Amino acid sequence: MGTIDIPRKVWDQIMKKILVAEDEQAIREFVVINLKRAGYDAYEAENGEQALEIYEREGGNFDIAVLDIMMPGQYDGLAVCKELRRQSGSIGIIMLTARTQEMDKVSGLMMGADDYVTKPFSPSELVARVDAVYRRVALAEMRTENNFKEELRSGEFSLNLRNRSLLKRGTPIELTQVEFQIMEYFFSNPKTALDRTDILKHVWGENYFGEEKIVDVNIRRLRMKIEDEPSNPKHIVTVWGLGYKWEA
Repeated sequence: MGTIDIPRKVWDQIMKKILVAEDEQAIREFVVINLKRAGYDAYEAENGEQALEIYEREGGNFDIAVLDIMMPGQYDGLAVCKELRRQSGSIGIIMLTARTQEMDKVSGLMMGADDYVTKPFSPSELVARVDAVYRRVALAEMRTENNFKEELRSGEFSLNLRNRSLLKRGTPIELTQVEFQIMEYFFSNPKTALDRTDILKHVWGENYFGEEKIVDVNIRRLRMKIEDEPSNPKHIVTVWGLGYKWEA
């Protein structure tokens, strides 16, 4: 499978709905105005509770959520991320973090976030990261609507590319958009050593601004879901000094 490619004409016609939760007004307005300029229908919330209220009010009809990790109240960004991921496996989630919040970045990814953007960030970086996540969401929707039926099999695993599902011995395993893309890449390249850079470019896009460690965190999360013994993986095998390979 190649990288995600959605024709520009189709891309421009798709309604792109995004929820932005950030308690600092100046940052929130900065994020919202740049996303609107990029063609997104942005809804803003000043805290986690309000974000969940808006999400429920709109019937969960959002493609992406951009969440600040450090928000006051019962629901900070991590709590909102966990709740949104519980309700939806398809929504794209991006966390806004400070440079000092290293463990929070990992925690967000482990809870199901697709990516994170570190403050301070430029408008071009923010939009590029949001676009990359949105393309995965839009591609999954297009496959479902077009009755895309292709299926990949590997040993005891079956990956359905239409409904974005993974089965292990017939038992379904819940995947986020990022996890699905990684598994699709593995299934398409069995027993092949894939370096972190290749995985990063394939899943997050050629122009991704972030760090390669995001790959490692997602691999750790995938192992927890698919391996019989996550600490002794048999399927997603580490290739030391390079990256990972898939063994059925």
